[in-house]
Formats: sequence, structure tokens, C-alpha cells
Amino acid sequence: MALINNSHPDDFILLGFADRPWLEFPIFVILLITYPMAMMGNIAIILVCKVDAHLHSPMYLFLTNLSFLDMCYTTSIVPQMLFNLGSSKKTISYVGCALQLYLFSTMGATECLLLAVMSFDRYVAICRPLHYTLIMNQRICILLISITWLCGLTYAISEATLTLQLPLCGINKLDHLLCEIPVLIKTACGEKEANELALSVACIFIIAVPLCLILASYASIAHAILKIKSSEGRKKAFGTCSSHLIVVFLFYGPAISMYLQPTSSISRDQPKFMALFYGVMIPTINPFIYTLRNKDDVKGALNKLMRGIFRC
Repeated sequence: MALINNSHPDDFILLGFADRPWLEFPIFVILLITYPMAMMGNIAIILVCKVDAHLHSPMYLFLTNLSFLDMCYTTSIVPQMLFNLGSSKKTISYVGCALQLYLFSTMGATECLLLAVMSFDRYVAICRPLHYTLIMNQRICILLISITWLCGLTYAISEATLTLQLPLCGINKLDHLLCEIPVLIKTACGEKEANELALSVACIFIIAVPLCLILASYASIAHAILKIKSSEGRKKAFGTCSSHLIVVFLFYGPAISMYLQPTSSISRDQPKFMALFYGVMIPTINPFIYTLRNKDDVKGALNKLMRGIFRC
């Protein structure tokens, strides 16, 4: 690790909610319940999409990747949180912090882009139904997924590496629950304006641009749905988009409030609660959203799989 030098401590102390220790036990219990739920829910989605032949379509290929992303997302932070909340030792090694920084940034950026790709898939399905199989063929889908992962990895490597090169001047206390790029930039000493600018520009491309593409896609989808004469047709078209739209609002809403506003307007505890929301709540509720909203697809396939398991 060439990044480790004399200006970096051997480990960091994650302060978390040290000023409000009464919060630690309830959060520990919530994590202990929601983490297994998130893992089981997303594993179930992946298994169902792989096993059921009716779900071998681009929409569910993207959903499988989203579930895998959520599993990696929550696993990159929750085990460390549980360890810290369940003990008096609130430390993480420098290498562990760097690894968490790369993983958390990669998964977050990739999910931003993947949600935009999923909205494009819904746009083609509703606005260009006759050309859907031609446009969204397997080669194109794999290419789009590969691009999202490559862009997310590129963002994480560039931003996290720049952040880790900032001098910390012996400071080893982070006012957070995990290692995240903004908190490390804030903790660093010396000149860091270039890092803050680079992070702002990167967030515009990772958050604002995909969100604009999503909004444009759904504007076209809404226009196409309004042209459908039958109420049953409109209901079916809306049903194919509602799950994804809910996930988009849940993911992008807090992201905008966190990363696309001045740092001075962000409260001290806001990053901590946002980390819990992104790393714990979203991976837990996403499987429920897709299962409950797609009754004829995911929910039906899941019930079929469970009946087959218990019959054996």
C-alpha cells in the first residue's frame, strides 16, 4: 500500500454517536435484524430471476444486478458497524478504511448509473415496444451493465485515491460511522479545495446527469401511457414502472440533499443517518418493493420457488 505513509495513522477511531451513546444499542438491534433481511431478500430475488424462465428478460437481468449491488453495498459497511456498536473499541485499520472507501464508493456510483439504465429499459419497453427485443438484446444489456460497473469503479478509484493522498497530520478521529470520502476530506489538513471541487464535479456526473436521463425517460413514458386508450393497458404499463420509480425516489432524493448542496448546510449527524439509510434501509426494502409491486412476476415466481423447496 503505497498510500500509507507517516502522515496516516495505523487506524481510525469512528466516533459515530459518541455524544449520544443511548442511540448505539437501538441502532445495533436494528442492524442485527435488517442486515440478514437484506441479504435473504436480495438472494431470493437473484435466485428467482435465475431459476424462473419467465424472468429471463432484460428488466430482471438489471434487477439481479441491483440486488447484487445492494448485497455488496450493505456488506461493505454493516459488519464493521455491528462490531463497533457492540464493543467499546470503535476503531478500523487504515487498510480496512481504504478498502471500505473503495467498496462503498464503487457500489454507490454504480447503483446511480444502473438505475438510469433500468429507466432506459422501461422507456424502450413502453415507448418502442415493437423494437424492444432488437434494442435490448442480450449483448446490449451486458454492455450497459459492464459500462455502469466500469464507470462506478473508475469514479471510486479516482476519488478515493485522491482522498487517501491527503495528509491527515496524525488525526485519527472520524466523526462518522464509516469511512466515506466527504468525511475524510473534511478531516484532512492542508490544501483540499481541489479534492472538494473534484468531488463536486464527479457527483454532478454520477448523480445529476443520470437523474436527468431518468426524468426524461419517465416524461416520455408518461406521455406514452396517457395515449393508451384502455384503462387496463394504462394500469399494466404503469405497473411495469412503479417499482423502479419508487426505488429511484428513495435513492436519489437523499443523494441530492447530501451531495448536491453546500457542505455548510449539512448538519453534523446528517451523513451518519444517510449512511444508515443507504447502507441498511435501501438494501432491505428494495426486495419488498419489487416483490409487492410485481405480483404476477417476482411474487408469483417466488411463491412457486418456495412451494418447490418445501415440497422437496
